[in-house]
Amino acid sequence: MRILSLLPAATDIVAELGLGGDLVGRTHECDWPADLVASVPVVTAAEFSADRMSSREISDAVGGAAHQGSSLYTLDVERLAELAPDVVLTQDLCDVCAVSYTGVSAAVRLLDAGPRVISLEPRTLPDVLGCVERVGEVLGVPEVAARRVRELEERLETVRELVADRPRPRVAAIEWLDPLWPAGHWVPEQIRCAGGEPLLAEAGEHTSPIGWERVRESRPDVILLLPCGFPPERTESEWRELTRLPGWAELPAVRAGAVWVLDGPAYFNRPGPRVVRGAEVLAHVLHGVRAGDQVTPAEAHRVG
Repeated sequence: MRILSLLPAATDIVAELGLGGDLVGRTHECDWPADLVASVPVVTAAEFSADRMSSREISDAVGGAAHQGSSLYTLDVERLAELAPDVVLTQDLCDVCAVSYTGVSAAVRLLDAGPRVISLEPRTLPDVLGCVERVGEVLGVPEVAARRVRELEERLETVRELVADRPRPRVAAIEWLDPLWPAGHWVPEQIRCAGGEPLLAEAGEHTSPIGWERVRESRPDVILLLPCGFPPERTESEWRELTRLPGWAELPAVRAGAVWVLDGPAYFNRPGPRVVRGAEVLAHVLHGVRAGDQVTPAEAHRVG
């Protein structure tokens, strides 16, 4: 089966199911597994370059009038036709994260032989695991998908058991730095699984920007910085702007030195199977316990 993934999380799922060799196309943001995706043709591009833009400039660009009613990404329809996929995996959850389902559907209608388009729209941790099963069914490997989901669920249960009797710190997870944007969807569940009490957002919630006072009033014991699409080194270059906000130094998390930079794209922003690793990473961050492989500084490190 010829698979085209228009969502990094879907590429993760395909790899998890052992079908990476069937990928014929991907997005420019699909970066894992690196050795697999390096040889897979790219069929998308961003309409702007964020490399030299601040968080505020990026936010203005993706939310500005220039993008109202349009996609932030271009899809190479000619290349899509050449690749002749049997299945296209896409999403209808966030137009800022990937090519929209509407845009993909319109492009597919132009092809002579239309592939099957599957839209993934997980909002919670169970939804994410459900997507693994759904994709497995579509791609003809339901038994593999069921086995992988059981393994992922067992890892989550191990995390819960490791932190079951520990105090539950109050945790603020920040998914964008300017404006401040709390992490919703499955992240509150990752935090709860790892023995924390999530602040600022509920499980499954599609969040929106909040004022600094709301963060300040929540008085978090731990602050997690995991901006969407930013690797840790990019977060490192911007997070100190937060220290200029009024009352920053008085926050319990800051006083305790419990401000952490995490790899958002790898383990928290994308609704793929690696969110389970995200819960394991948080168990280390919140309680110093080890679940799975040893947590590396690239996955999570303290900055304040």
